[in-house]
Amino acid sequence: IVLIGFGPTYYVKFAFGNPPLPSLLVHAHGVAMTAWIALFITQVYLISTKRIKVHQRLGILGVVLALAIIALGVLTAIASAARGGGVPGIPPLSFMIVPVGDALVFAILFAGAVYYRRKAANHKRLILLTVLNFLPPALGRFPFEWAGTPPFFWGVPDVLAVVFLIFDTWKHRKLNKVFLAGTLLMIASHPLRMMISTTDAWMRFAAWLTSFV
Repeated sequence: IVLIGFGPTYYVKFAFGNPPLPSLLVHAHGVAMTAWIALFITQVYLISTKRIKVHQRLGILGVVLALAIIALGVLTAIASAARGGGVPGIPPLSFMIVPVGDALVFAILFAGAVYYRRKAANHKRLILLTVLNFLPPALGRFPFEWAGTPPFFWGVPDVLAVVFLIFDTWKHRKLNKVFLAGTLLMIASHPLRMMISTTDAWMRFAAWLTSFV
């Protein structure tokens, strides 16, 4: 999903004749997000091969990377809104709540994963949700007209999360309440962001943030 969504504008943009990235900040954000996907795959491999100690040591790097992702994500969102970026038809300041919300939800899910780092059942499910939480930007760049609509770029991760939750409950004959809470948080954040994005309070806050750029 990430490669399909960001291939034309980032990973292999030279093959599509797309313009260079607007700033080094955007590139740093792209590198950090790519590193998160790579780290996720690596950590899953280490656990599956029973290399628990290596997994735990690499987890320290994960904390540092997560902090960088949150900071870079928010800064990139602010810079994008300041230069009028976003989705056609949606005011940039309103749309800014989408990536800022992604960073906030990620921070909560990852904080929970760190808290439950010694309880593998909870830890790994929350980490899975951090990856699903970051799929919308890639999905929104898929090569069809309606890919940039909330029912698609938010709907696909939400459906995946619910399917994983149902399968997990069926497989283990037990509902993981932390997994349920994380899934509900991610799903509920989507309509909540839409409700907040056009309020005077958010618009003033967003304008204040972009005033520093």
